[in-house]
Amino acid sequence: MPVFEFEVHNSEVLAALRAGDRHKFFKDEWADTHFIEFSGQDVNEARSRAERRYPANQGFVITGVREV
Repeated sequence: MPVFEFEVHNSEVLAALRAGDRHKFFKDEWADTHFIEFSGQDVNEARSRAERRYPANQGFVITGVREV
């Protein structure tokens, strides 16, 4: 199964830090981009897995993807 590397950060953490505050649940490090691998039959399946693990409704943003 192909493996894809996703670039993920949390926009809510970033906004909190810019405002001089901290997020209630997530560590400050989520303001920075994390490179996280997910496998799938194709990029769409891997993205679906990434989005389930890092949901947009919790502030997570996927900014890039590449096959590794």
